[in-house]
Amino acid sequence: MEKTLKSAFHRVAEVKLSYRNRVKPSERPQVTCSADSYQVLKDSRDSSKLEFVEQFKVLLLNRANQVLGVFVAALKACASGIVLCHNHPSGNPKPSQADLQLTKKIKQGGELLDISVLDHLILTSETYCSLADEGLL
Repeated sequence: MEKTLKSAFHRVAEVKLSYRNRVKPSERPQVTCSADSYQVLKDSRDSSKLEFVEQFKVLLLNRANQVLGVFVAALKACASGIVLCHNHPSGNPKPSQADLQLTKKIKQGGELLDISVLDHLILTSETYCSLADEGLL
């Protein structure tokens, strides 16, 4: 039985990520406010799912706050800042207590990795809420 248990540890799922930047540095949009983040994230979303499926995305930024991509692997992209984003299919952009708690945890984790959480946007089909603009970050 011990041999079976040992071999089971060698058969675990592995997630592999790759990062390819297909945008020239001079063509990368720069984020200077929540409205900029909103526009980039809105343009990268599948609008047909916005009101039906809750999704969580991360906007990766370099030191000049230029967009590196919308992806989950901030370390792989060498991002120094991130903007969190998820949608509320209900159409209500107000953050829930769970949203606030998750943001706090991710912000604390980012501090350990020297990655700043600059904002957390909640999108709906008509508007958005910026936790940074609301003083909730």
